[in-house]
Amino acid sequence: MSQEISAPENAAASVETPAAEAAAPIQQAPRGRGNGRQGGRRNDRRAPRQEAEASEYIDKVVHINRCAKVVKGGRRFSFAALVVSGDGKGNVGVGYGKAKEVPDAIRKGTERAHKNLMAVQLRNNTIPHEVVGTHDGGEVLLRPASPGTGVIAGGGVRAVLEVAGVKDVLSKSLGSNNPGALVKATLDGLRKLRTLEQIRASRS
Repeated sequence: MSQEISAPENAAASVETPAAEAAAPIQQAPRGRGNGRQGGRRNDRRAPRQEAEASEYIDKVVHINRCAKVVKGGRRFSFAALVVSGDGKGNVGVGYGKAKEVPDAIRKGTERAHKNLMAVQLRNNTIPHEVVGTHDGGEVLLRPASPGTGVIAGGGVRAVLEVAGVKDVLSKSLGSNNPGALVKATLDGLRKLRTLEQIRASRS
């Protein structure tokens, strides 16, 4: 009798074992890295960061200056970044940031450029009239150009004109080649621009 009773138990065990083995992969599948819950959560966390990083401003680094301070233990480096920002629709600003690391210096310069935005008078994709901007030793000549000419400029002058939204312009540097002087001289020239309506209103 003991042999007859043990046989069904072994048979039942042999029947239940494949079912348990088949169910095991189904329970372990959600814990996988590729298609499981962790992968979905990781993608969900990345999505808001990408949206937050998107900015309405165009930022360009014009120049990064490295300064070395000699101390007893060696040299300590610090960095200064000159950044210009604009929305491409007539608003432009410049910022100067200093820090011990390059990314921090660029971030500070970008934040200050966003705070110092100024409006620029444009006519279609060019400037209304010829103008000369000066700052310290820098002197920049800006002239309007016909459609399709492009931005004929280089260095800091080109960066300022592009972020401001100017697409057709002629320029010439008449003074110092210092990046800070060129950028601020270009901003001075853009600040002097006036539309035809503003000139008529000032003369009347």
